[in-house]
Amino acid sequence: MRVPAALVSLVVLAGALGACTARVEPTTLTVLASAELADLGPVLTRLRHDTGVELRLDYRGTVRASEEAAGSTGHDLAWLSSSRYLKLRGGDLPLATSVMLSPVVIGVKAGKAASLRAGGEPSWADVAARAAAGELKYLMGDPRITGTGLAALIGVATAAAGTGAALRPEDVRCDKLQGFLVGKAESPAEDLADEYVRRQDQVDAVLTYESTVLSLNASGRVREPLEVVYPRDGIVLADYPLMLLKPEKRAAYDRVVAWLRAEPAQRSIMESTFRRPVDPQLSRTEPLREPLGTALYFPGTQQVVDTLLAAYDRAGKGSRVVFVLDYSTSMAGERIAGLRSAFATLNGFDRFHLGETVTVVRFAGEVLASDTVTIRGPADVDALRNLLAAEDLRDGTAIWSALEHAYREVGDGAVVLMTDGENNAGLTVDEFLAAWPKPAARTYAVRFGEADPVELARVADASGGRVVDAAEGALAEAVKEIRGCR
Repeated sequence: MRVPAALVSLVVLAGALGACTARVEPTTLTVLASAELADLGPVLTRLRHDTGVELRLDYRGTVRASEEAAGSTGHDLAWLSSSRYLKLRGGDLPLATSVMLSPVVIGVKAGKAASLRAGGEPSWADVAARAAAGELKYLMGDPRITGTGLAALIGVATAAAGTGAALRPEDVRCDKLQGFLVGKAESPAEDLADEYVRRQDQVDAVLTYESTVLSLNASGRVREPLEVVYPRDGIVLADYPLMLLKPEKRAAYDRVVAWLRAEPAQRSIMESTFRRPVDPQLSRTEPLREPLGTALYFPGTQQVVDTLLAAYDRAGKGSRVVFVLDYSTSMAGERIAGLRSAFATLNGFDRFHLGETVTVVRFAGEVLASDTVTIRGPADVDALRNLLAAEDLRDGTAIWSALEHAYREVGDGAVVLMTDGENNAGLTVDEFLAAWPKPAARTYAVRFGEADPVELARVADASGGRVVDAAEGALAEAVKEIRGCR
């Protein structure tokens, strides 16, 4: 009988490993591990059989585990989704060897995925727009604990910054995250698979590893299959390095790494956990043949992550912004057209989002109208644009009286003042500042034409805001920057 060559190879490898095992004492290594590695049980059983090394895994969320690994953990090894979080803590990284790969993706229910992909593979901005409009609800891990949660947040923020480089603190914009985070159903769970099964009727998608999405589909526990969406502007890739924390365990570590990176183990990991092998030449199973696309840069400093988490804490909730708009006759023509155009550009990461409350105060020699819209759907965004379409421009410019009106309505929101003229009615700037020595809200002033920059700066600076000169052609960018959760 002819024995297949592949079977002969496996028998030879097993014999060699068995001989090796016979020459070494059984060893147990304690491992600080990312929570999702609980699915490696059968692989680790085979590892112990073949090498004599037992890996005893102690599970944590990746971010929390990285904090422990940077301190005085008593573990022999660490096996995390990435060493990047540990690197941010400073100091020298331990010896590390990548074992397998899995990108952070979006697992989307088939019905939702079809509409999300209507124009091709979506970008993070497309996902943000759907979430902001209330059309996409997704499960996401807490970025303070889980690698998937922080990786997803980094991916969104990096794509939103649009620099094509690693995030810097100044690139992190709460207003860019605001709409995206409206759609999140946050979970404190360290592994999102069971959490998604429990909450699958309440959400449309889950932000997690590709391996988790594929495992869920294969488990028979989801009522509607999940499609894997790879945002076209980039993903964060987990490479699961096995790290040596105690140098005296080097010999056992080397045996484990050699076994895990050998082809039989790589195939076993791929087939049982849906993680990609580190060797690009190793043929992949059908679900893992999709190209990964663009890998996003990871932040280089802990300061960036801290800034990102602070922005995360402020974003994703209902917010309020009051626009105080000069409708005096001098705004006719290009200036009023520019104002309307600035609002029309609010889309993608910058769109008005579900739960946001927007008040528009129009003024000339007095307050002409004050209208408030809370965004609950596309019709409310249309209503907001209709407010700006009003043509009742009048004489007079009562800037500070109109701003006082806004302060009485703003609550804990922000105020955006847009004007092109000198104040010639109502309160003077001195009277206004005497009445509001501590302005009720951060105020941003967008200056057109002849508006007095000194007076505008006095009020904006007192509130913690600033003045933007619309004549520089940056009106649209100014409106995007100063609304939201700053």
